[in-house]
Amino acid sequence: MPRLVSNRVNRLFPRRPFYLASLLVALFVFCFLETGAAQEASRKVIAKTVPSYPELAKRMHVSGKVRLEVVIAASGAVKTASLVGGSPVFEKSAVEAVKQWRFEPAPKDTKAIIVLEFADQ
Repeated sequence: MPRLVSNRVNRLFPRRPFYLASLLVALFVFCFLETGAAQEASRKVIAKTVPSYPELAKRMHVSGKVRLEVVIAASGAVKTASLVGGSPVFEKSAVEAVKQWRFEPAPKDTKAIIVLEFADQ
């Protein structure tokens, strides 16, 4: 009887070792990436510039959040900022403001995700 069960399992999951190995690799990568993101997001903001509310958004009565991926130099200056989520109406204003931000110095360049909220004024 045990032989029938193992044959059934082998038919259902013919490459079980492959699936198990893939699952373990995916789990490891996920844990590694989460740790890296937590380390990079720990830099504190020293100075912020508030983004201006775009005229087009005012006329359209649009509000929303914008997600930017920011590369921060070791000195604390923002090297690059790019839109990764949110309305493109707010992109220019958000990028211009975040490029003026200053972060605490660190031993190396880091990346962070910054969320800015634009409310209808």
